[in-house]
Amino acid sequence: MSDLDQLYQQIILDHAKARHGAGLVEAPEGVASGESMQHNPVCGDHIRLRIQLEGSTVKNVSWEGDGCSISMASASVLSEMAEGLERDEFMVILDEFRELMRSRGSRAGDEEVLGDGAAFAGVSKFPARVKCAMLSWVAAEAALLAAND
Repeated sequence: MSDLDQLYQQIILDHAKARHGAGLVEAPEGVASGESMQHNPVCGDHIRLRIQLEGSTVKNVSWEGDGCSISMASASVLSEMAEGLERDEFMVILDEFRELMRSRGSRAGDEEVLGDGAAFAGVSKFPARVKCAMLSWVAAEAALLAAND
């Protein structure tokens, strides 16, 4: 295993243990928010994710769930990264993460765009694990759409 792979593995383990954004936060009165619950029937991972918006800015991302280290770490990375971004900025990152997960290991994660999300590049080599990594991202996309309604 390369030094970079070891670093990425450590980032995933760290996020799985110290889960940023864990614990659902109620949106204050008058604050736009959206929520989505997603479940991976293959492995049983599940997540309920809530996003609060201030105008078009992601003000807060909170979540609760249970699953493997990959799905929990991915939710942690997403919540840490998304807060403070404009909705459109976040969607660019989400699309980049989705493309990374579809690459089947053929591309490296762009740390400039994905930050700690680049650590999931190795996960893309394992199709059964891609759903684990994508679970919170799919929930965030659905929650953003719900927040605009």
